[in-house]
Amino acid sequence: MLLATWNVNSIRAREARLRAFLERKKPDVVCLQELKCELGQLPAFLAEEGWHVAAVGQKTYNGVAILSREPLEDVRAGLADSGDGEGPEPARLISARVGGVQVISAYFPNGQALGSEKYLYKQGWIARLQKWLALHTHASVPVALCGDFNVAPEPRDVYDPARWESTVLHSPDIRARLEAVRASGAGGEAFVDAFRLHHQGNVYSWWDYRAGSFPRDQGLRIDHIWVTPPLAARCTTAEVDRDERKGAGASDHAPVLARFA
Repeated sequence: MLLATWNVNSIRAREARLRAFLERKKPDVVCLQELKCELGQLPAFLAEEGWHVAAVGQKTYNGVAILSREPLEDVRAGLADSGDGEGPEPARLISARVGGVQVISAYFPNGQALGSEKYLYKQGWIARLQKWLALHTHASVPVALCGDFNVAPEPRDVYDPARWESTVLHSPDIRARLEAVRASGAGGEAFVDAFRLHHQGNVYSWWDYRAGSFPRDQGLRIDHIWVTPPLAARCTTAEVDRDERKGAGASDHAPVLARFA
């Protein structure tokens, strides 16, 4: 299985690039974030070219999807059944089983600024996700948690750690909250960062559109593929597809891919 995750930052704006990416990389499963559209507005070529799609959409904002060459089973949308009594939330999570693997596409809240209401929401959302994983994953089924986590977990995931430590993407607090999710994992097993199995240096997946951030490689690694140990043992390669960040009409995120034997 070749698994990819990509924040497309509007699937309609990125339709041609998505189609070219699928043809170029030939992934088996793709997790998408920030669709920024309702389900009826998804590109027609996906169905025409035989992709199975599980998605939850929202006008203008958010939206997540899983694309698969194989049929998708046990589809679940959102965190409303996280067991905390809270109601539905924006379109930020979709889960499905494919090829014996539970694949989750997640778009974590950004948080805006430390101490803001949106940051409090981000903290709460991450806590809800941790509860959801405890309730809806099992040791008998390998799990891949993929998506735009809006958190750079380590200093090597940020081009200027001192500058970013006071932000919602790399503060000690938010890193600790994400680490709690990783450690508690899925089905009682801690997650493994698939990318870090193969790359130890400074590699990024997101670059601001402003100030020439991409040519200067002033980025953050906030897009992740986390897997439970049975999948980690089968992970043969991983990469950030920097080429997809190049040129006109690119998303500000690059796809992340991992291959499993």
